[in-house]
Amino acid sequence: MTGPPAGTTIADVAARAGVSIRTVSRVLNRSPLVNAATREAVEAVIAGLNFRPSARARGLATGRSYLLGLVHNDRNALVLDPLQRGMVGTAAARGYELVVHPVAIAGDPAADVLDFVRRSRVDGVVVVPPVSGLAGLADALAGVPAVALSSVALSGYDAVLVSDERGAARTVADHLVALGHRRIALLSGPASAHSACERRAGFVDGLAAHGIALSGEAEGDYGFDAGAAAAQALLTARPRPTAIFAANDVMAAAVLKVAAGLGVSVPGDLSVIGFDGSILARMLTPALTTVHRPIADMAGAVTERLIDRIEGIAADAALTATLSLRIGGSCGPVRDG
Repeated sequence: MTGPPAGTTIADVAARAGVSIRTVSRVLNRSPLVNAATREAVEAVIAGLNFRPSARARGLATGRSYLLGLVHNDRNALVLDPLQRGMVGTAAARGYELVVHPVAIAGDPAADVLDFVRRSRVDGVVVVPPVSGLAGLADALAGVPAVALSSVALSGYDAVLVSDERGAARTVADHLVALGHRRIALLSGPASAHSACERRAGFVDGLAAHGIALSGEAEGDYGFDAGAAAAQALLTARPRPTAIFAANDVMAAAVLKVAAGLGVSVPGDLSVIGFDGSILARMLTPALTTVHRPIADMAGAVTERLIDRIEGIAADAALTATLSLRIGGSCGPVRDG
């Protein structure tokens, strides 16, 4: 593949297109101040010359770093992978790069995030749970373009994509009841997490709408080891539940492992449902029924909104995501008895 002619500059593009250097710069930075006809003409010249401005030159011209920050405290690679891929894909298409910063919840996370912003010189940040829900963080980021993902409404950010995890958990309850289950247990996430509280509330409310209460409950931390310990407690209780809803796929995988060790067949003796719709769900045997969150799409949407905010492009449409129950082989009708 050939590169641009040696020494090709933004001035060459401007001269060939018959516009000012400032206009070319605005086209490169997707400014809304350029009309469609001029934009198309300049883009045609850029393509013809195969011109690629250097990141340093863009930064000097605009006062930006063209870096975006991802701020998180998530140990789950099954969530982080699609999250980062979704951000990188959108960011790259608009000329930005991604810097990832894990934040410790203990101590002073707001100071940690602000120090990261200063050191890395990112133009803005995407903040994801559980960090996005920390009290005072959005206020601390005042003046820094910031968007968030959350399972509950948050104030202070430039935009928030709220996923209806409570509603999705109600769907899980409806599905299990429709299969005839009545002894239904919950392996919840950590009570300190908004997501875990939303999933628990939706599931409990969904069962209550059918006149059913939880037959058992144990708390995990979204990790495999804690999930296995909780699953052991639930599956050795008497009477044993005929169905377990685990608050994420990793803990659902722990339920399947513990059930296998105890000789409990899935889905014959036990139905299991997870949450996240990660690639793990398809790798398990049987394949896991799970609530699918389109994490990569969600990440792309908030990244798009963040770049719009950085570049002064107005965007007021609500950010939304559709969660859906994906049926695998881990659920079946309840057996008699």
